[in-house]
Amino acid sequence: MRRNTHSAGFLALVLAVAFCQLTPGLHAQNQTQDPSSPQQLQPDEQKGETFVGQVVKAKNGQYALLTDKQAGKGYYLDDQERAKQYDGQNVKVTGTLDVATSTIHVTDIQPA
Repeated sequence: MRRNTHSAGFLALVLAVAFCQLTPGLHAQNQTQDPSSPQQLQPDEQKGETFVGQVVKAKNGQYALLTDKQAGKGYYLDDQERAKQYDGQNVKVTGTLDVATSTIHVTDIQPA
């Protein structure tokens, strides 16, 4: 009986460490604009990058943009209220990326 308790505790610890290792690894594949596009803005005028994926609720309760389902990669979204409206939907998110926190500072969300 005691061995089962230790095994369960060890398994929980391993899963917790694995989850912590995977959480910062949320990445997105961004869409780059065609450089010949007439709407190309100067860097100080840009409103951000465009990311495409599915809005999902992560295990920690925050909404995120899942950009690669198979790899489980994506970014957290800072505008949780707006993200909630698109839960489970494929969307195009415009915003600026904070690499340190794996968070997109959302300026716009539209259905994809």
